[in-house]
Amino acid sequence: MKKLILAILLIGSTFVNAQDRYSSGMEKAFELWQNQKTTEASNLFERIATAEPDKWLPYYYVSQINTVISFGEKDEEKLSKQLEKAKEFLDVAKAISPDNPEILIQEALINTAWIAFDGATYGMTLSPKNVQLYQKALEIAPDNPRVVLSKAEWDMGSARYFGKDITPYCKDVERALELFATFKSETPFYPTWGKERAEEVLKSCGK
Repeated sequence: MKKLILAILLIGSTFVNAQDRYSSGMEKAFELWQNQKTTEASNLFERIATAEPDKWLPYYYVSQINTVISFGEKDEEKLSKQLEKAKEFLDVAKAISPDNPEILIQEALINTAWIAFDGATYGMTLSPKNVQLYQKALEIAPDNPRVVLSKAEWDMGSARYFGKDITPYCKDVERALELFATFKSETPFYPTWGKERAEEVLKSCGK
């Protein structure tokens, strides 16, 4: 009986230590990212992902960093490497957490980075995919502020491209801001981005 209790305590202690390492690693990676050390942050998230193969968030953040730094990149070879890595890690995140609205949005952002780089080449094939991704994310999580904001921004971009009025989508941005005030997740390190972006979009809304 004593051996059994000892074994249970040891397993519990190992689990707690592993969780502590995960938490401290994630916090350090976010700190690096906040300090504009994107390569170091991506590498650390990658190491955490390797050590925690059942957690989708480290894979998601590797994907997100490599996507964000791709906007505005002019070197096609560098862009391709970054976005291919982003997609590779996101595919793993998707396998761990299927039908996850945050992952669907991130997939659409990868497509958007390609479109922003060369709309003539990638717009026709990737734009319809984004419409589907945002619609699916909205069906899964209609009260997720990042879903509402991201879809609204995509719809605005499409409206501008076709010379249409973006005003109808302003109400969606307003709703996203309302949702940011109340949205909570019990999952540690769950995505929180978007509120400042929603405020920026709303300021220029309808102009």
